[in-house]
Amino acid sequence: MPPDTASKSPPTIVFLDRNTMGPAVRVNRPRFDHEWIEYSASTADQVAERLARATIAVTNKAPIRANDLAKLPKLKMIAIAATGYDVVDVAACRERGIIVSNVRGYAINTVAEHAFALILALRRGIVGFRQDVINGEWQKAGQFCFFNHPIHELAGSTLGIMGEGIIGQSVARLAQAFGMKTLFAAHKGVQGLGPLYTPFDEVLATSDIITLHCPLMPNTRNMLGMAEFRKMKKRPLLVNTARGGLVVEADVVQALDEGLLSGIGFDCLTSEPPRPDHPFNAILGRPNVIVTPHVSWASDEAMQVLWNQVVSHIENFHAGQPSNVVAV
Repeated sequence: MPPDTASKSPPTIVFLDRNTMGPAVRVNRPRFDHEWIEYSASTADQVAERLARATIAVTNKAPIRANDLAKLPKLKMIAIAATGYDVVDVAACRERGIIVSNVRGYAINTVAEHAFALILALRRGIVGFRQDVINGEWQKAGQFCFFNHPIHELAGSTLGIMGEGIIGQSVARLAQAFGMKTLFAAHKGVQGLGPLYTPFDEVLATSDIITLHCPLMPNTRNMLGMAEFRKMKKRPLLVNTARGGLVVEADVVQALDEGLLSGIGFDCLTSEPPRPDHPFNAILGRPNVIVTPHVSWASDEAMQVLWNQVVSHIENFHAGQPSNVVAV
């Protein structure tokens, strides 16, 4: 429910993790009287204390769980500065009448472009060739070029897209401009989605490149593991700019070692930053592996659109008209 606008005290807004927004972002504030408290970052054990007086919380990655919510009787709204909302216990919020809003549609260009940056770099062996030049291999070659790494064109290849939302559709448009055939994968284990979808296993078997653009939910967690990699007959590239938990990461390393995947480009992992024992740490130096630090969403333009949307959701909530409300 909206705050009591008749109250004498203005609402208190607490931003838990300002540093998750780039320095170029103008962090404008809502256009109503309020108290603003901002932290550069917040760990899980700091959340309840820092939100103790909050009417409205803003978070990107700082988790707000049921045990925290039980200690926060003043909290009425959570504005998530992201599309994914797995950092918030939405069911517990609903039980307590706390509105949760997320950001949608801001990353249509930036994530698709990042996905294709990974695809192009991997498809053309750019990482390996760059390192070869640094190491002096070109100088040793004795001719105008050399062929240390395979190079493949995008034109005529097949791109399997898992996730048919606006980002997946944006990726498809870029792929078609390159002359690629695009397939939207039907949801794993779901039949009868219609002619726009290709069966999940067929996408695994026929794609030269597979790119992930679906949310992390119970039915998508660990949807790709060894069983799926063994169905990938064309040794595809695997690109993930969505959520780390979509893939069994230890199985990715095994699939690379067994030649079931020709390369990977990941912008998100199950632990961010990766723990010392993360399986990808052992393969980061390979020329067919690119891992970027969850920055596909983070163009200056997209981050500003995101933040402006966060503020609009807070203002709409304060006016009694909450927007982009997350449903359980």
